[in-house]
Amino acid sequence: MLIERIMQEMANIKQAGLAREIKDLQYLDAVTAQDRKGKQYLVFSSNNYLGLTFVPEVRQAAATAALQQGTGSTGSRLTTGGVCAATILEKELAQFKHAEAALIFNTGYMTNLGVLFALAKSTDVIFSDELNHASIIDGCRISKARVIIYKHGDSKDLEQKLQQWEQEEQEKNTAVAACRFIVSDGVFSMDGDIAPLPDLVKLKQQYAATLIIDDAHSVGVLGNDGSGTAAYYHLEGQVDLQVGTLSKSLAAEGGYVAGKKMIIDYLRNKSRPFIFSTFLSPADMEAALAALRILKTEAPAYLRRLRENTDYVRSALTAAGLPVVPGMTPIIPVITGSASLAVKLEQRLYQEGILLSAIRPPTVAPGSSRLRITITAAHTRTQLQRLIVLLSKAWQDLVQPE
Repeated sequence: MLIERIMQEMANIKQAGLAREIKDLQYLDAVTAQDRKGKQYLVFSSNNYLGLTFVPEVRQAAATAALQQGTGSTGSRLTTGGVCAATILEKELAQFKHAEAALIFNTGYMTNLGVLFALAKSTDVIFSDELNHASIIDGCRISKARVIIYKHGDSKDLEQKLQQWEQEEQEKNTAVAACRFIVSDGVFSMDGDIAPLPDLVKLKQQYAATLIIDDAHSVGVLGNDGSGTAAYYHLEGQVDLQVGTLSKSLAAEGGYVAGKKMIIDYLRNKSRPFIFSTFLSPADMEAALAALRILKTEAPAYLRRLRENTDYVRSALTAAGLPVVPGMTPIIPVITGSASLAVKLEQRLYQEGILLSAIRPPTVAPGSSRLRITITAAHTRTQLQRLIVLLSKAWQDLVQPE
Protein backbone atom coordinates (compact mmCIF):
# COMPACT_ATOMS: atom_id res chain seq x y z
CA MET A 1 0.00 0.00 0.00
CA LEU A 2 2.74 2.44 0.91
CA ILE A 3 4.64 2.02 -2.38
CA GLU A 4 1.46 2.44 -4.41
CA ARG A 5 0.54 5.59 -2.53
CA ILE A 6 4.01 7.07 -2.95
CA MET A 7 4.02 6.25 -6.67
CA GLN A 8 0.70 8.04 -7.14
CA GLU A 9 1.78 11.08 -5.16
CA MET A 10 5.07 11.33 -7.07
CA ALA A 11 3.21 11.03 -10.37
CA ASN A 12 0.98 13.91 -9.30
CA ILE A 13 3.99 15.99 -8.24
CA LYS A 14 5.74 15.44 -11.57
CA GLN A 15 2.59 16.13 -13.58
CA ALA A 16 2.17 19.46 -11.75
CA GLY A 17 5.79 20.40 -12.53
CA LEU A 18 6.68 20.43 -8.84
CA ALA A 19 9.28 17.65 -8.74
CA ARG A 20 12.56 18.62 -7.11
CA GLU A 21 16.08 17.39 -7.71
CA ILE A 22 19.37 17.93 -5.91
CA LYS A 23 22.13 19.81 -7.71
CA ASP A 24 25.56 18.51 -6.67
CA LEU A 25 27.87 21.51 -6.27
CA GLN A 26 31.33 22.32 -4.99
CA TYR A 27 31.93 25.93 -4.01
CA LEU A 28 35.08 27.60 -5.34
CA ASP A 29 34.52 30.87 -3.52
CA ALA A 30 31.65 32.57 -1.70
CA VAL A 31 29.57 33.12 -4.86
CA THR A 32 30.95 30.62 -7.40
CA ALA A 33 30.28 26.88 -7.55
CA GLN A 34 30.94 24.08 -10.02
CA ASP A 35 29.07 20.88 -10.78
CA ARG A 36 30.49 17.38 -11.20
CA LYS A 37 31.36 18.09 -14.84
CA GLY A 38 33.37 21.17 -13.92
CA LYS A 39 30.88 23.74 -15.22
CA GLN A 40 30.93 26.89 -13.11
CA TYR A 41 27.97 28.94 -11.91
CA LEU A 42 27.46 32.31 -10.32
CA VAL A 43 25.31 31.61 -7.26
CA PHE A 44 22.35 33.89 -6.54
CA SER A 45 20.38 31.53 -4.32
CA SER A 46 22.49 31.01 -1.20
CA ASN A 47 21.95 32.50 2.26
CA ASN A 48 25.62 33.35 2.63
CA TYR A 49 24.67 37.02 2.91
CA LEU A 50 28.04 38.38 3.97
CA GLY A 51 30.16 35.91 2.01
CA LEU A 52 32.03 34.83 5.15
CA THR A 53 32.28 31.13 4.22
CA PHE A 54 35.52 31.79 2.34
CA VAL A 55 37.04 34.47 4.56
CA PRO A 56 40.50 33.18 5.61
CA GLU A 57 39.93 33.64 9.36
CA VAL A 58 36.74 31.58 9.27
CA ARG A 59 38.23 28.79 7.16
CA GLN A 60 41.35 28.65 9.30
CA ALA A 61 39.29 28.47 12.49
CA ALA A 62 37.34 25.50 11.15
CA ALA A 63 40.41 23.72 9.82
CA THR A 64 42.39 24.16 13.03
CA ALA A 65 39.48 22.89 15.11
CA ALA A 66 39.13 19.77 12.96
CA LEU A 67 42.85 19.05 13.11
CA GLN A 68 43.19 19.63 16.86
CA GLN A 69 39.82 18.42 18.17
CA GLY A 70 38.62 15.90 15.60
CA THR A 71 35.75 15.91 13.16
CA GLY A 72 32.78 15.33 15.47
CA SER A 73 31.51 16.12 18.96
CA THR A 74 30.88 12.38 19.68
CA GLY A 75 27.67 12.87 21.65
CA SER A 76 24.90 15.01 23.05
CA ARG A 77 25.99 18.30 24.55
CA LEU A 78 24.87 17.01 27.94
CA THR A 79 27.05 13.88 27.73
CA THR A 80 30.33 13.92 25.79
CA GLY A 81 29.56 16.56 23.18
CA GLY A 82 30.28 19.66 25.24
CA VAL A 83 32.47 21.45 22.68
CA CYS A 84 34.33 24.19 24.58
CA ALA A 85 33.89 26.79 21.87
CA ALA A 86 30.11 26.41 22.05
CA THR A 87 29.94 27.94 25.52
CA ILE A 88 32.07 30.89 24.39
CA LEU A 89 29.92 31.28 21.27
CA GLU A 90 26.72 31.27 23.32
CA LYS A 91 28.02 34.06 25.55
CA GLU A 92 29.03 36.17 22.55
CA LEU A 93 25.74 35.46 20.74
CA ALA A 94 23.80 36.59 23.79
CA GLN A 95 25.82 39.80 23.97
CA PHE A 96 25.39 40.36 20.23
CA LYS A 97 21.63 39.85 20.47
CA HIS A 98 21.31 42.07 23.57
CA ALA A 99 20.06 39.10 25.61
CA GLU A 100 20.98 37.49 28.93
CA ALA A 101 21.85 34.05 27.55
CA ALA A 102 21.76 31.84 24.46
CA LEU A 103 21.54 28.14 23.63
CA ILE A 104 22.84 26.45 20.48
CA PHE A 105 20.84 23.77 18.63
CA ASN A 106 21.88 21.63 15.65
CA THR A 107 19.91 23.66 13.07
CA GLY A 108 17.70 26.71 12.92
CA TYR A 109 14.82 24.39 12.05
CA MET A 110 15.40 22.29 15.17
CA THR A 111 15.66 25.45 17.25
CA ASN A 112 12.12 26.52 16.42
CA LEU A 113 10.83 23.00 17.01
CA GLY A 114 12.73 22.71 20.27
CA VAL A 115 11.65 26.10 21.61
CA LEU A 116 7.96 25.85 20.76
CA PHE A 117 7.60 22.20 21.79
CA ALA A 118 9.24 22.86 25.15
CA LEU A 119 7.49 26.11 26.03
CA ALA A 120 3.96 25.92 24.60
CA LYS A 121 1.64 23.46 26.35
CA SER A 122 -1.75 22.08 25.31
CA THR A 123 -3.50 24.70 27.44
CA ASP A 124 -1.66 27.59 25.73
CA VAL A 125 -2.25 29.57 22.54
CA ILE A 126 0.18 30.58 19.77
CA PHE A 127 -0.55 33.47 17.41
CA SER A 128 1.47 32.82 14.24
CA ASP A 129 1.91 34.89 11.07
CA GLU A 130 0.47 33.04 8.08
CA LEU A 131 3.76 33.23 6.16
CA ASN A 132 6.03 32.04 8.95
CA HIS A 133 8.76 29.56 8.09
CA ALA A 134 7.93 25.84 7.98
CA SER A 135 9.94 25.25 11.15
CA ILE A 136 7.64 27.58 13.08
CA ILE A 137 4.58 25.95 11.57
CA ASP A 138 5.83 22.49 12.53
CA GLY A 139 6.87 23.69 15.98
CA CYS A 140 3.35 24.99 16.54
CA ARG A 141 1.88 21.67 15.42
CA ILE A 142 3.95 19.46 17.68
CA SER A 143 3.45 21.73 20.70
CA LYS A 144 -0.25 20.75 20.81
CA ALA A 145 -1.09 24.32 21.81
CA ARG A 146 -4.00 26.04 20.15
CA VAL A 147 -2.68 27.83 17.06
CA ILE A 148 -4.35 30.97 15.70
CA ILE A 149 -3.07 32.21 12.35
CA TYR A 150 -3.17 35.94 11.65
CA LYS A 151 -2.90 37.62 8.27
CA HIS A 152 0.63 38.23 7.06
CA GLY A 153 2.17 41.31 8.64
CA ASP A 154 -1.29 42.52 9.68
CA SER A 155 -1.09 43.88 13.23
CA LYS A 156 -4.75 44.88 13.26
CA ASP A 157 -5.81 41.33 12.41
CA LEU A 158 -3.51 40.02 15.14
CA GLU A 159 -5.01 42.44 17.66
CA GLN A 160 -8.54 41.40 16.70
CA LYS A 161 -7.66 37.75 17.18
CA LEU A 162 -6.02 38.47 20.53
CA GLN A 163 -9.14 40.33 21.65
CA GLN A 164 -11.41 37.54 20.47
CA TRP A 165 -9.34 34.88 22.19
CA GLU A 166 -9.23 36.87 25.44
CA GLN A 167 -13.01 37.27 25.37
CA GLU A 168 -13.43 33.53 24.84
CA GLU A 169 -11.15 32.79 27.77
CA GLN A 170 -13.08 35.13 30.04
CA GLU A 171 -16.34 33.44 29.08
CA LYS A 172 -14.85 30.00 29.83
CA ASN A 173 -13.72 31.16 33.27
CA THR A 174 -11.20 28.30 33.48
CA ALA A 175 -8.95 27.81 36.48
CA VAL A 176 -5.83 27.18 34.35
CA ALA A 177 -4.26 30.36 32.98
CA ALA A 178 -3.06 29.93 29.41
CA CYS A 179 0.26 31.31 28.26
CA ARG A 180 0.14 33.38 25.09
CA PHE A 181 2.81 33.39 22.40
CA ILE A 182 3.22 35.66 19.38
CA VAL A 183 5.58 34.14 16.82
CA SER A 184 6.88 35.74 13.64
CA ASP A 185 9.77 35.69 11.23
CA GLY A 186 11.88 38.84 11.43
CA VAL A 187 12.60 38.82 7.70
CA PHE A 188 10.29 36.52 5.78
CA SER A 189 12.27 34.05 3.72
CA MET A 190 10.16 34.02 0.55
CA ASP A 191 9.11 37.68 0.27
CA GLY A 192 12.02 39.36 2.02
CA ASP A 193 9.75 41.76 3.90
CA ILE A 194 10.25 42.75 7.53
CA ALA A 195 7.89 42.00 10.40
CA PRO A 196 6.12 45.04 11.97
CA LEU A 197 8.03 44.57 15.21
CA PRO A 198 6.96 47.81 16.96
CA ASP A 199 3.33 46.70 16.71
CA LEU A 200 4.16 43.18 17.85
CA VAL A 201 5.99 44.54 20.90
CA LYS A 202 3.03 46.74 21.83
CA LEU A 203 0.61 43.84 21.49
CA LYS A 204 2.76 41.44 23.49
CA GLN A 205 2.92 44.02 26.28
CA GLN A 206 -0.80 44.74 26.12
CA TYR A 207 -1.82 41.08 26.18
CA ALA A 208 0.98 39.72 28.40
CA ALA A 209 2.28 37.48 25.62
CA THR A 210 5.72 36.00 24.99
CA LEU A 211 7.15 37.35 21.74
CA ILE A 212 9.36 35.03 19.67
CA ILE A 213 11.10 36.37 16.55
CA ASP A 214 12.96 34.16 14.09
CA ASP A 215 15.92 36.23 12.95
CA ALA A 216 17.41 33.63 10.60
CA HIS A 217 17.37 36.03 7.63
CA SER A 218 17.86 39.19 9.70
CA VAL A 219 21.30 38.72 11.28
CA GLY A 220 23.97 40.22 9.05
CA VAL A 221 21.22 42.07 7.19
CA LEU A 222 19.32 44.38 9.55
CA GLY A 223 20.42 46.86 12.21
CA ASN A 224 23.47 49.09 12.28
CA ASP A 225 25.38 46.30 14.00
CA GLY A 226 23.83 43.53 11.91
CA SER A 227 22.20 41.94 14.95
CA GLY A 228 18.75 41.72 13.39
CA THR A 229 15.18 42.92 13.54
CA ALA A 230 15.17 44.35 17.07
CA ALA A 231 18.22 46.48 16.29
CA TYR A 232 16.67 47.64 13.02
CA TYR A 233 13.71 49.06 14.94
CA HIS A 234 15.82 50.15 17.96
CA LEU A 235 13.88 47.72 20.14
CA GLU A 236 16.79 45.84 21.67
CA GLY A 237 15.71 43.97 24.77
CA GLN A 238 12.02 44.09 23.84
CA VAL A 239 11.83 40.64 22.22
CA ASP A 240 11.50 37.76 24.67
CA LEU A 241 13.17 35.12 22.50
CA GLN A 242 15.22 35.58 19.34
CA VAL A 243 15.79 32.48 17.25
CA GLY A 244 18.69 32.48 14.82
CA THR A 245 20.91 30.34 12.66
CA LEU A 246 24.65 29.89 12.29
CA SER A 247 24.27 28.70 8.69
CA LYS A 248 23.54 31.98 6.90
CA SER A 249 25.46 35.16 7.69
CA LEU A 250 27.55 33.31 10.28
CA ALA A 251 28.96 30.91 7.69
CA ALA A 252 28.73 27.63 9.60
CA GLU A 253 26.04 25.16 10.72
CA GLY A 254 23.62 25.24 13.63
CA GLY A 255 20.90 27.33 15.23
CA TYR A 256 20.40 29.18 18.50
CA VAL A 257 17.91 30.96 20.70
CA ALA A 258 18.70 34.02 22.81
CA GLY A 259 16.65 35.41 25.67
CA LYS A 260 16.28 35.57 29.43
CA LYS A 261 18.62 33.27 31.35
CA MET A 262 15.74 31.58 33.16
CA ILE A 263 14.11 30.56 29.87
CA ILE A 264 17.41 29.40 28.38
CA ASP A 265 18.12 27.29 31.47
CA TYR A 266 14.68 25.75 31.16
CA LEU A 267 15.23 24.90 27.48
CA ARG A 268 18.55 23.29 28.30
CA ASN A 269 16.67 20.93 30.61
CA LYS A 270 13.41 20.45 28.70
CA SER A 271 13.98 20.84 24.95
CA ARG A 272 14.12 17.35 23.48
CA PRO A 273 15.87 18.27 20.19
CA PHE A 274 18.68 19.81 22.23
CA ILE A 275 18.91 17.01 24.80
CA PHE A 276 18.73 14.03 22.44
CA SER A 277 20.85 15.17 19.47
CA THR A 278 24.54 14.56 18.94
CA PHE A 279 26.01 18.05 19.05
CA LEU A 280 27.69 19.96 16.25
CA SER A 281 31.39 19.61 15.44
CA PRO A 282 34.19 21.74 16.91
CA ALA A 283 34.81 23.06 13.37
CA ASP A 284 31.24 24.40 13.18
CA MET A 285 31.57 26.17 16.53
CA GLU A 286 34.95 27.73 15.80
CA ALA A 287 33.88 28.84 12.32
CA ALA A 288 30.71 30.48 13.65
CA LEU A 289 32.66 32.16 16.44
CA ALA A 290 35.19 33.56 13.98
CA ALA A 291 32.40 34.80 11.68
CA LEU A 292 30.52 36.42 14.56
CA ARG A 293 33.64 38.28 15.66
CA ILE A 294 34.18 39.56 12.13
CA LEU A 295 30.59 40.78 12.00
CA LYS A 296 30.92 42.47 15.40
CA THR A 297 34.08 44.33 14.38
CA GLU A 298 33.45 44.99 10.67
CA ALA A 299 29.66 45.27 10.41
CA PRO A 300 29.52 48.72 8.77
CA ALA A 301 31.68 47.71 5.80
CA TYR A 302 29.92 44.39 5.18
CA LEU A 303 26.43 45.83 5.61
CA ARG A 304 27.20 48.73 3.30
CA ARG A 305 28.37 46.41 0.52
CA LEU A 306 25.36 44.15 0.98
CA ARG A 307 22.90 47.04 0.82
CA GLU A 308 24.60 48.62 -2.18
CA ASN A 309 24.53 45.32 -4.08
CA THR A 310 20.92 44.68 -3.12
CA ASP A 311 19.74 48.16 -4.13
CA TYR A 312 21.60 47.94 -7.44
CA VAL A 313 20.00 44.65 -8.50
CA ARG A 314 16.53 45.49 -7.23
CA SER A 315 16.51 48.85 -9.03
CA ALA A 316 17.89 47.45 -12.29
CA LEU A 317 15.44 44.56 -12.50
CA THR A 318 12.52 46.84 -11.66
CA ALA A 319 13.63 49.29 -14.35
CA ALA A 320 13.79 46.39 -16.83
CA GLY A 321 10.10 45.72 -16.22
CA LEU A 322 10.34 42.58 -14.09
CA PRO A 323 7.68 42.18 -11.35
CA VAL A 324 10.03 42.56 -8.39
CA VAL A 325 8.47 42.53 -4.94
CA PRO A 326 9.34 45.87 -3.27
CA GLY A 327 11.65 45.71 -0.27
CA MET A 328 15.11 46.42 1.10
CA THR A 329 16.53 43.03 2.12
CA PRO A 330 18.81 40.87 -0.07
CA ILE A 331 15.92 38.47 -0.75
CA ILE A 332 14.55 39.66 -4.10
CA PRO A 333 11.46 37.79 -5.36
CA VAL A 334 10.47 38.05 -9.02
CA ILE A 335 6.87 36.88 -9.27
CA THR A 336 6.05 34.56 -12.17
CA GLY A 337 2.68 33.30 -11.00
CA SER A 338 2.91 29.91 -12.68
CA ALA A 339 5.25 27.21 -11.42
CA SER A 340 6.15 26.10 -14.95
CA LEU A 341 7.33 29.58 -15.91
CA ALA A 342 9.47 29.82 -12.79
CA VAL A 343 11.10 26.49 -13.64
CA LYS A 344 11.69 27.51 -17.28
CA LEU A 345 13.42 30.69 -16.19
CA GLU A 346 15.49 28.82 -13.62
CA GLN A 347 16.58 26.28 -16.24
CA ARG A 348 17.38 28.97 -18.80
CA LEU A 349 19.61 30.81 -16.33
CA TYR A 350 21.17 27.53 -15.20
CA GLN A 351 22.21 26.79 -18.77
CA GLU A 352 23.89 30.20 -18.90
CA GLY A 353 25.80 29.69 -15.67
CA ILE A 354 23.50 31.48 -13.23
CA LEU A 355 22.17 29.58 -10.24
CA LEU A 356 18.99 30.88 -8.64
CA SER A 357 15.87 29.25 -7.25
CA ALA A 358 12.42 28.64 -8.71
CA ILE A 359 10.08 28.67 -5.71
CA ARG A 360 6.83 26.76 -6.17
CA PRO A 361 4.02 25.25 -4.11
CA PRO A 362 3.98 23.99 -1.43
CA THR A 363 6.74 26.42 -0.41
CA VAL A 364 4.54 29.31 -1.58
CA ALA A 365 0.81 29.48 -2.29
CA PRO A 366 -0.53 28.38 -5.70
CA GLY A 367 -0.39 31.24 -8.17
CA SER A 368 2.50 32.97 -6.40
CA SER A 369 5.46 31.02 -7.80
CA ARG A 370 8.60 33.08 -8.23
CA LEU A 371 12.28 33.32 -8.82
CA ARG A 372 13.98 33.93 -5.50
CA ILE A 373 17.20 35.88 -5.91
CA THR A 374 19.53 36.37 -2.97
CA ILE A 375 22.35 38.89 -3.05
CA THR A 376 25.52 38.82 -0.96
CA ALA A 377 28.18 41.29 0.05
CA ALA A 378 30.69 39.16 -1.86
CA HIS A 379 29.16 39.66 -5.31
CA THR A 380 31.09 42.01 -7.56
CA ARG A 381 29.43 44.67 -9.72
CA THR A 382 30.42 42.71 -12.84
CA GLN A 383 28.72 39.58 -11.49
CA LEU A 384 25.59 41.54 -10.63
CA GLN A 385 25.48 43.05 -14.11
CA ARG A 386 25.72 39.59 -15.63
CA LEU A 387 22.71 38.46 -13.61
CA ILE A 388 20.70 41.52 -14.63
CA VAL A 389 21.47 41.17 -18.34
CA LEU A 390 20.81 37.43 -18.55
CA LEU A 391 17.65 37.45 -16.43
CA SER A 392 16.22 40.44 -18.30
CA LYS A 393 16.86 38.71 -21.63
CA ALA A 394 15.33 35.44 -20.42
CA TRP A 395 12.29 37.33 -19.20
CA GLN A 396 11.85 38.99 -22.59
CA ASP A 397 12.21 35.69 -24.43
CA LEU A 398 10.03 33.52 -22.21
CA VAL A 399 7.51 35.85 -20.61
CA GLN A 400 6.66 38.72 -22.91
CA PRO A 401 5.66 36.50 -25.88
CA GLU A 402 3.02 34.96 -23.64
